[in-house]
Amino acid sequence: MEALKAWFQRYFSDPQVVFLAISLLVGLLLVIWFGSLMAPVIASVILAYLLEGLVRQMEHWRIPRLAAATLVFLLFLALLLFVMIAVVPMLVRQVTQLFQQLPVMIDEGQRLLEALPEQYPMFFSEDQIQQFMAGIGDELTLFRQEVLSRTLSFGVGLLTFMVYVVLMPILVFFMLKDKQAILAWFGRYLPSNRGLAAQVWTEVDEQVGNYIRGKIWEIMIVWVVTYITFSLLGLEYAMLMAALTGFSVLIPYIGATVVTLPVAAVAYFQWGLSPEMAWVLIAYGIIQFVDGNILVPILFSEVVNLHPVAIIVAILFFGGIWGFWGIFFAIPLATLVQAVLRAWPRQDQSETQPQAE
Repeated sequence: MEALKAWFQRYFSDPQVVFLAISLLVGLLLVIWFGSLMAPVIASVILAYLLEGLVRQMEHWRIPRLAAATLVFLLFLALLLFVMIAVVPMLVRQVTQLFQQLPVMIDEGQRLLEALPEQYPMFFSEDQIQQFMAGIGDELTLFRQEVLSRTLSFGVGLLTFMVYVVLMPILVFFMLKDKQAILAWFGRYLPSNRGLAAQVWTEVDEQVGNYIRGKIWEIMIVWVVTYITFSLLGLEYAMLMAALTGFSVLIPYIGATVVTLPVAAVAYFQWGLSPEMAWVLIAYGIIQFVDGNILVPILFSEVVNLHPVAIIVAILFFGGIWGFWGIFFAIPLATLVQAVLRAWPRQDQSETQPQAE
């Protein structure tokens, strides 16, 4: 008990440490309790944060803040309209076609599995194949039930989506235009002695901003290049496979491997074991190689490197808590944790500080 009391007094006797701890705790509780209610505001803050880099660059070119924010906002709206008009309908159409083709693919896959015990009796038995197919059947049943429930709630989801479409652009514009006024308003209610929190925010702002902006560019570049490549090779569902490939970069070391399966499956059921399928897989491998060895070092040269174990643990932890968005922000959140641990007072610092004085 005395050791715990001494530890508490050592680290939480500093008001700056207390403010940092309270800020992190309040932020976490707000996301957990009010995340669904405040989702449009949170999403708007993230979008404004992403667009802020372009606004700052225009201000560096001596363009007034209002004009820069307006121009960036108009570019954002143009991109949003392009995605809504050109990309989303194509994705919806290809997803629908793939679901219609799915029973045929499942039957073909079942025939291939049933032939394995005859072709490779040393590795596969009929009982193993039957158990595997039964497991797949159970998973497909659960998947159909999930799709049905999602379909029944489509009306509510569409209404929520329309609210997002109307509210978010308005919030993003005013957050860009009145950034300084909003920050000054918040600053009036914060304690003046917050140097430790400011230190953490400065590091996180630089590293997380670079990471998120770089990741958005990486997704777009990989998506476009993959779509052009698959279209030239004549692969069906090229836009859908390209979208999966683009978003696979969100999960380092895992995403590329997982997306290989649907790409290979679509190519196989379209051409079988043929040179066309081989060219698709070779092109996919080249894209992933160029992304990991050329594009990533260029886009993330200024981002703090995290150990692969830390990245995987962050993806599993935050993805388990917040799903897709937890996976997307796993590395930024891990960077936040790293910045807090680096700025947090340590025992060796507290012992050397009186000597320095």
